Amino acid sequence: MKILYFYQYFTTANGSYGTRVHEFTKEWVKEGHEVTVVTSVYSKSDITAKGFIDIKYYEGVKVIIINVKIDNRQSFFKRIFSFLAYSIISCWYALTYPCKVVIASSGPITVGMPGLLAKYLRGKKLVLEVRDLWPDGAIDLGIIKNPLLKKVSLAFEKLCYKSSSLIVALSEGMKEEVLAKSPKSNVISVTNASNIKLFSTPVPFPENVPVEPFKYAIYTGNIGEVNNSLWLLEAARILQQRDEKDLKILMIGEGQQREQIDHAIEDEKLTTLVRLGLMPKYKLVPLIQHAIVSLVPLKGTKILDTSSPNKFFESLSAGIPVVQNTQGWMKDFLERNRIGYTLSPNDPQQLADLLVYLKDNSYELKEMGTLAKEIAKKEFDAEFLARKMLNGITQIYS
Repeated sequence: MKILYFYQYFTTANGSYGTRVHEFTKEWVKEGHEVTVVTSVYSKSDITAKGFIDIKYYEGVKVIIINVKIDNRQSFFKRIFSFLAYSIISCWYALTYPCKVVIASSGPITVGMPGLLAKYLRGKKLVLEVRDLWPDGAIDLGIIKNPLLKKVSLAFEKLCYKSSSLIVALSEGMKEEVLAKSPKSNVISVTNASNIKLFSTPVPFPENVPVEPFKYAIYTGNIGEVNNSLWLLEAARILQQRDEKDLKILMIGEGQQREQIDHAIEDEKLTTLVRLGLMPKYKLVPLIQHAIVSLVPLKGTKILDTSSPNKFFESLSAGIPVVQNTQGWMKDFLERNRIGYTLSPNDPQQLADLLVYLKDNSYELKEMGTLAKEIAKKEFDAEFLARKMLNGITQIYS
């Protein structure tokens, strides 16, 4: 089967973003399918382009790179321009590229444009992958405020749902939200995956890192409002006030609030918060493995309760319990399996209290870590989930 996959953020383990699409598509290639991904140039990815259009191969997966740059630090209007530019250029491939099925991976929902053209002008089967509820999240967070833009975005979202032969949601919460809007849609849930071998294979703690093993909590990813980054800053301030000098929060990433965080560290001489820049996924592995817990904070909104962050799965695969603050499926999963904690998104005192408690009760973490690794191998293995999604795609032809 020839599969054409529209996804703006393609990354391998040499980048510092989620590798779901790379992990899935390389497994599909192993099973004899021909896969082409049309992507762009994301600031957290290891993918670069020479010229306007570049073509590269990654473990058998053909990747067409449109040299449109996307960065979380871009202004709202510049990001919208980047999304639209990518989608409009992708329409050429939707109309001309040989394929049997087209996958459009959202958000942003603008990626539905090439998918809809392939369906209605060429009769191709359309699979919509819902990685987050866009535009609902942008509206809920106040990013999209214009009433007309809201109306148009929501109408386009419904059209994408209605037009898809299969919708692949990244969590049960997302699946429920999609079905609430489009009850007749064919929807399955395939969570984000983890490279089990990469994250569960023990790696020595690196030299020249400004933290000590098992004396820090780690956060990796975007530094911004959606990720509740200031919650971590406030918790670090509380730890400093308590004179907990041997306990730190390690923050690794970039984003719109990075400069604010850096200024606070410098101006307040915070020793309880350490920020490092982006680094390849494989370099993150030992830092995650030697943390007390992994932090997966998000702003407290109903839409974000459905989120499926890569760091959640990677941390559990590394045998590290998770601390998060949504009220959806992640909370239920951690409680049911006893492998993590859910805290209020608005109370940094809770986080500081928990970290101090865990420092003195490490036995609790060892048991959780063992369980986390076992569960990750069973439920979040990339090969297993890649096959689950492929089976869903195959069934729309039966």
